[in-house]
Amino acid sequence: MFKFTPKKPIRSFRDLEVYQKTLEGVVIFYKDIRPELVKLQYDLLEGMTNCALSIPLFVAESHGMRFSDFKLAVATLEKAMQDCNKMIVYLEQTAGIYGTKLSVDLIDDLSRRYMDTRGKMFRLEKSWQKFRQADVAMSKFKK
Repeated sequence: MFKFTPKKPIRSFRDLEVYQKTLEGVVIFYKDIRPELVKLQYDLLEGMTNCALSIPLFVAESHGMRFSDFKLAVATLEKAMQDCNKMIVYLEQTAGIYGTKLSVDLIDDLSRRYMDTRGKMFRLEKSWQKFRQADVAMSKFKK
């Protein structure tokens, strides 16, 4: 039998699962993958590092502005989704180039995490849009 447990309320961006998971991805990248790529003098390391760091930042920014500038908040969340895709490409490239020198299992796991989180960001965006439509409808009703 399934046990129902309600989700914790979202009080800040730090409570969002997509923020927590992308921050976790940065830590894994920085601790386990980046040092090896530094040793291998990977040409695209700076872009990959910036991409990994930007994803949780974009999530935090978008969450903070969703009531003040909804369109910009959605666009910023979409940037986070784009960077998840970029990070997957970077990881797959490193696995292809340095597959014998890096843990391909770790890279595949991190790629899968970014793909899963990207899907959750998409669903988060859709839920924001539903709430936004409900708020607009309620404001018209109150007039």
